[in-house]
Amino acid sequence: MEALVTPQWLADALGASDLKILDATWFLPDTGRNARAEFEAAHIPGAAFFDINAIADASSPLPTMLPDAEQFARQLGALGVATGDRIILYDNAPHHTATRAWWMLRAFGIDAALLDGGFARWVREGRPVETGPATPAAAIVAVEPNPLRIRSLDQVRANLTAHAEQLVDARSPARFTGEEKETRPGLASGHIPGAANIPYSAFFNADGTWKHPASLRQLFEDEGVEVERPVIATCGSGISAAVIVFALHLLGHPAALYDGSWVEWGAHPDTPKATGAA
Repeated sequence: MEALVTPQWLADALGASDLKILDATWFLPDTGRNARAEFEAAHIPGAAFFDINAIADASSPLPTMLPDAEQFARQLGALGVATGDRIILYDNAPHHTATRAWWMLRAFGIDAALLDGGFARWVREGRPVETGPATPAAAIVAVEPNPLRIRSLDQVRANLTAHAEQLVDARSPARFTGEEKETRPGLASGHIPGAANIPYSAFFNADGTWKHPASLRQLFEDEGVEVERPVIATCGSGISAAVIVFALHLLGHPAALYDGSWVEWGAHPDTPKATGAA
């Protein structure tokens, strides 16, 4: 299965016993939108709701952090996903949050694909939708944590000296430079020193589909990022950084994600912060 599938591919596959469709829509808290309510109002037939807020480490003071393997396997199994299933992820969110769910699955050794263009394209093409909550039959899914997919604060800080990996920040230019002040209390403005800035929105066409691989490569090269060298993706809270990881996956190069991202780095009193352009 390719990393990106079209609505036609998914429509042809609907009803297959090994096909699991997960809606990973997520919104920032201040948007006033409710992802679960929107799922229940309309979703792709047979889909279950992958709740990024709930499938997270509740013991962490940081938002939406990756849970441990036991919790992830239990919650993914509750969505009806079994070992060996073909998993298709989609969303209807401006931050393209299905990439976060994709990265979470990859962090636990599970392959999945994204619906190119997401729910908006599915609806635009006149495809069928369902309403109401999903009630999947629970299944058992095996997970295998892959630490190569994740970076911690200490690892990112050590990299500032080692320079073994390139840092790429998916936030807007205004947040990256510090021109736009952070609203979270106690959070500094700016970026991790040495990071390049490629806003997550740059990876998509106007209709929400992914850009051609040649264009994706050019985005990295224009910012001095060598796609053949290791990359750590970062953002505000580890959500949109997954767009960078998936873009590099489309180019055949695995990347890591700094899960704490700026909400952790920017709040830590001992981490260096930079402002201005990269």
